[in-house]
Amino acid sequence: MAGSDGGTAAEEYDGGLASSGADGTPGAGPAGSRGVYAISVAAELVGTGQQNIRQYERKGLLTPGRTDGGTRRYSENDLETLRRIGVLLDEGLNLAGVKLVLELEAENRGLTEDNRGLADDNRELRADNRGLRKDLKRARETTVGE
Repeated sequence: MAGSDGGTAAEEYDGGLASSGADGTPGAGPAGSRGVYAISVAAELVGTGQQNIRQYERKGLLTPGRTDGGTRRYSENDLETLRRIGVLLDEGLNLAGVKLVLELEAENRGLTEDNRGLADDNRELRADNRGLRKDLKRARETTVGE
């Protein structure tokens, strides 16, 4: 499951995937978070065994959706998480290490989103500050000129 272009899988992964986190939280957008695949299809699509996927669920690496009858249903986000698990295992991590990496990547995505929001807020505040400084300068000039 590692990259075939010579780069390591860690280099290929930018942490930006909106996939299910290690805590089972769905990624961004309803399209990728709707569970549609049975475990047999999910296993075939990602190239692993059904028992492996069940093990990953027991270890808390992902939490697929369930039908009313309790059947697992895997989403595109879950498949991305399963592929990421495979890459990390190929690189030599054990399941505990994989869980930590997935949790850290999910946290990193959240912090990146927070940082973007703060940067936007900062730009708005700077623009407001510039406007207030201009208003103050005009007010001072008007007061001095009287």
